[in-house]
Amino acid sequence: MAQPIKGKTAYITGAARGIGKATALELAREGVHVGLIARTESTLEKVADEARSLGVKASVAVADISDMDQVNQAVAKLSKELGPADILINNAGIGTYGSFLEIDPEDWKRTFEVNVFGTYYVTRAVLPHLIEKDRGDIINISSSSGLKGTAGSTAYSGSKFAIQGMTEALMQEVRKHNIRVMTLNPSLVATDLTFDHVDEADKEKYMQPEDLAEHMVSQLKLHPRIFIKQSLQWATNPF
Repeated sequence: MAQPIKGKTAYITGAARGIGKATALELAREGVHVGLIARTESTLEKVADEARSLGVKASVAVADISDMDQVNQAVAKLSKELGPADILINNAGIGTYGSFLEIDPEDWKRTFEVNVFGTYYVTRAVLPHLIEKDRGDIINISSSSGLKGTAGSTAYSGSKFAIQGMTEALMQEVRKHNIRVMTLNPSLVATDLTFDHVDEADKEKYMQPEDLAEHMVSQLKLHPRIFIKQSLQWATNPF
């Protein structure tokens, strides 16, 4: 039998737009209280207001997740206002593309600082909540590029491959605490960041943020004795 998630508390990074926003609102519809982390307070507050209109508590914390001090302060704020997390959605990330020799080394480094170290910092701050409860869920949003590299994506693919290894190892480490650690690996998703050059009509051919949000909710509802540690999401026919 599936488990209810109403009344739980979820922290979500990159929650101001795209997949993070859609996930926050889908969780709110399920009765989950949401702690929202991103860099822009004004957009976070709009998402929080939408979540509150659905009958749940919502709190915001502004942070650049590549900065450990900012992450620790953000998680402390959410914990004070909402209570400790039951669910962590590591969604925030950036994409850097170009040929290996043309990408500026600082941009290459920044990709890892956000995608890898940011995920590490947030998980490090939230994991004690779950261990203390002896239960919980962590979902890391990686990418199909974290399973297969492509020309021009050395920085992005490299960072997402790193997420795969970190998630797998953490999953093995915390299973004894009844904590489920999962990775999602979507191909192209129709967000403002990735599809600003595509006509509105064509966007419907691709995965939507709401599709991934629904998928995550379905995973969270699985009985606590089972989880899907890695999944790959594709658009059916985007061509």
